[in-house]
Amino acid sequence: MSHMIEVIRRSSSLGPINMSEVLLSLTNSIICTAAFGSKYGGSGDGNTRFQGILGESHEIIIGFGIADFFPSLEWINRVTGFEDKLDKVFHALDSFFEDVIEEHLNPGRPKPEHEDFIDVMLRVQKDVSQAISLTRDHIKAVIMDMFLAGTDTTFATLVWAMTELIRNPRVMKKAREEVWRIVGEKKTVEDEDLHQLNYLKLVLKEVLRLHPPVPLLVPRECNEKCNINGYDVPLKTRLFVNVWAIMRDPQFWENPDEFWPERFTDQQFDFTGQNFQYIPFGSGRRRCPGSFFGMATVELALASLLHSFEWELPAGMRKEDVDMSEALGLALHKKVALRLVASPRVWRKT
Repeated sequence: MSHMIEVIRRSSSLGPINMSEVLLSLTNSIICTAAFGSKYGGSGDGNTRFQGILGESHEIIIGFGIADFFPSLEWINRVTGFEDKLDKVFHALDSFFEDVIEEHLNPGRPKPEHEDFIDVMLRVQKDVSQAISLTRDHIKAVIMDMFLAGTDTTFATLVWAMTELIRNPRVMKKAREEVWRIVGEKKTVEDEDLHQLNYLKLVLKEVLRLHPPVPLLVPRECNEKCNINGYDVPLKTRLFVNVWAIMRDPQFWENPDEFWPERFTDQQFDFTGQNFQYIPFGSGRRRCPGSFFGMATVELALASLLHSFEWELPAGMRKEDVDMSEALGLALHKKVALRLVASPRVWRKT
C-alpha cells in the first residue's frame, strides 16, 4: 500500500492521474503478494510476465465464442482461431503456475516471513490427516480462480468508489474526516483502524449496491423441473440472476439511483447473502468465496487514498461531467477512465 501512495505522490505534480492504471497495479500487487509471495508482488519480471498472461485471459473470457450460444457450431472456433488462442493462454497460465509451485517446493528457497497462499495449500497437500486430497491441478485451479475472479472485481470496485466520492463532495468530506479522525497523524492506515471506520463501510455498501462487481451472477442450472409464480421452469434451464437490477429496484430501495450511504445506517445488511434484495456477492453455497479478502483489500486501499490525499477533478471539469458509462467485461468496469488530481495531505498537529 505504501508503494501505491508513493507512486501517487510522485505523479501528483505531473497533472491528473489515471486512477484505473494506479488501482489496477495496486490490486494486482496485493493479490500476487498474497498468493505467490513478495517476489511476485512488486514490479519485477515475474510480475510483468503474469500481468501479460492475465490480460490475455480476460480478453478470452469476455470474447465471443459462438459455441457458447450454439454448441453445434463449435467447429467455427477452430476455423476462426479462437480455440488455438484459448489453448495458448491455458498453457501459458499452466506453465507460469508450474514454475511458481516448483519454486515454492525448492528446499533452497529463502524462508519467507509469512506464508503465502501456495505455501498453505502445499502444506495441506502434505498433511495426510486431511480429508481432502489436493493435487497439483487442484492448486492451480484455485489460484486461477482467485486471480481471474478477484483482480478485476476488486479493482473495478475501487474505481467506482472513487468515482462516486468525487461526484458527491458531502460524502467525500464525511468519509475523509472519519479516516483522519481515526487514523490521526500516523503515516499509514493499519488493519486495526478499519474496524472503526463505520461510515467508510456504509460508503462501500452503497458502491456495491449501485455497481455490483459482477452484475449477472455466476449462472445457475435447474436440477429439477419446477414452477415459480406460475412459470414452468424446465430441467437444466440456465438461470442468470441480475443483481444490478435487484439492487436498483424501487420496490426495495428508496430513490434507488441516488448515491446515499446513510440508507444503510439502520439496516443490518451485510455481504453474506442473507438479505436477497442486497446480494453483491451472491448467496448460498455458490456465494463468492473471496468476498471477505476482497472487501478487506478495498477498505484498506480506499482508506489509504483518503488518508494521504485530497482529491479533485481536473481544472474546468464539473462533477456532472464525470462519465458514468459501464463497459463490457468480466466485472462491471467504468467505460471511461477516471482522472483525478491528487494533493498530498498537509500534516498538522491538532
